[in-house]
Amino acid sequence: MLEKVKKHIAELLGTKENLITPESKLVEDLKADSLDIVQMLIVLEDEFKVEFSDDEIASLKTVGDIVSFIEKKSK
Repeated sequence: MLEKVKKHIAELLGTKENLITPESKLVEDLKADSLDIVQMLIVLEDEFKVEFSDDEIASLKTVGDIVSFIEKKSK
């Protein structure tokens, strides 16, 4: 799951996959802006068949947060 999420994030942000870790902060480390994050979550919703609410989006700060969320929602 982490590898798929990293792949999508790397493609959307134009960064190298090997620079993305579960601890990578979306804004501070990966330089994602709000539009980047929305686009990323739309792609991930389609890929993993989950839905992110506005409240949940606000709590997603790191790549690991996104992976944990998707794993929890996918069960």
